Amino acid sequence: MLNSTIGTGSGTSQHIQLKEKISYGLGDFGNGFMFDLGQLYLLKFFTDVAGISAAAAAGIFLVSKLFAAVCDPIVGSSIDYRKNISKRGKFRPYLIYGSIVLAILTVFTFISPNLSPAGKLIYAYVSYMIWGIGYSFVNIPYGSLGASITQDTVERASLSSFRQAGSLGALFVTSVVVMPLILLFPNSHVGYPVVMAIMSLIGIISFIFCYRGTTERIINQSGPKEKLSVGVVVKTFLGNKPLLVLVLMTIFTISAYNIKSAMLVYFAEYNLGHVELMAYMNFIIIGSSFFGVLFLPKLVKTFGKRNTALLGMLVSVIADTLNFLLPSNVILFTILASVSFIGISIPNGVTWAFVSDIIDFGEWKSGERKEGTTYSLFNFSRKLAQSLSGFLSGIGLALVGYQPNVVQTNGTLIGIKALLCLYPAVALAIAMLVIGLLYKLTDSKHEEIVQELQARNS
Repeated sequence: MLNSTIGTGSGTSQHIQLKEKISYGLGDFGNGFMFDLGQLYLLKFFTDVAGISAAAAAGIFLVSKLFAAVCDPIVGSSIDYRKNISKRGKFRPYLIYGSIVLAILTVFTFISPNLSPAGKLIYAYVSYMIWGIGYSFVNIPYGSLGASITQDTVERASLSSFRQAGSLGALFVTSVVVMPLILLFPNSHVGYPVVMAIMSLIGIISFIFCYRGTTERIINQSGPKEKLSVGVVVKTFLGNKPLLVLVLMTIFTISAYNIKSAMLVYFAEYNLGHVELMAYMNFIIIGSSFFGVLFLPKLVKTFGKRNTALLGMLVSVIADTLNFLLPSNVILFTILASVSFIGISIPNGVTWAFVSDIIDFGEWKSGERKEGTTYSLFNFSRKLAQSLSGFLSGIGLALVGYQPNVVQTNGTLIGIKALLCLYPAVALAIAMLVIGLLYKLTDSKHEEIVQELQARNS
């Protein structure tokens, strides 16, 4: 049943069944089977298969992600202003149709047509920019869905942990199996698109389970009363201070996370001498990070969301700093990298609960519930961070003198290690200052807001 704002049984003490939490987590599992491929392998595909220089590849990530970031508020607002919402819900239908389109677009980004260097560059720009639009039409509805399932703080933390588990699960699988599968093909021009097609199919299936297993309980069926305009979107952004803080924090946390993911394949191949090591290291590193997700609901219940996020970032900063300073021993590196991923998985998981709380805050302050717009503005910061990390990865490789498929100099090896460990440590330290000093939407304050919203709409 869809009511104007609060659906049946959406009180602050509502219990969400395990089956629905698993279904929700499968959404980000499917998401990762298309998103993670670009974050982990697209830069290497551009430089080593398509023959695009590292600096030019950095430009592709910068421009394409900025373009997608600008498109996000447009996509989010179009979802919020939909009319005639069916019994299937406001967000869930996008998961089915959007994931199919996104899967096709993912394969096309890993094709390098037999064109001139300029033609290959144009193809890379166009395919990745279109992919970004397709991703927005899947990721924004999925992210908004969490705020529509429940308003209970502990249940939201639990949902966030399942989402983070799904995300880590996808990262775990794609990190471990993709490169070995590609290496089975004698021609990487064929191996990349075929393997990406297999991964994308898994993504579609996961989204189908997410669609079938979740329920939207909190929906503004009539849509916002204000006429859609650029001014309304800007007003939504600037009028929500917790959102502004989360956006700033996310720029640093996501850029740190993505650079770590993108650089590991280079570190394994050149610093450690075997690209195949990436699969074994990721098996341990990403597998270990599930411990952070496992204890996330308990940590949030004990310390609150903000302090839990700070604790995770502190652990990651210490581990990454030690990993940069100590010699590159594969065993020690893997242990410290595992500790770092356990740490960073905690704030990344808490973030989704932050976003859901911020959607409630926006409704409480403005009187309008805009899940899609609010989530898209948050997603804007993620795209900026992804753009920054992709750009810095490519430019960083160029600055340290990286040349593909040759023995690297000692200076280049140190540079690769710095991009992998030192930048994330600095970025997460800044994120700690941002969230620790500026984020004021505590769990107790959010509970008061939800109670007032329920009183308004009763």
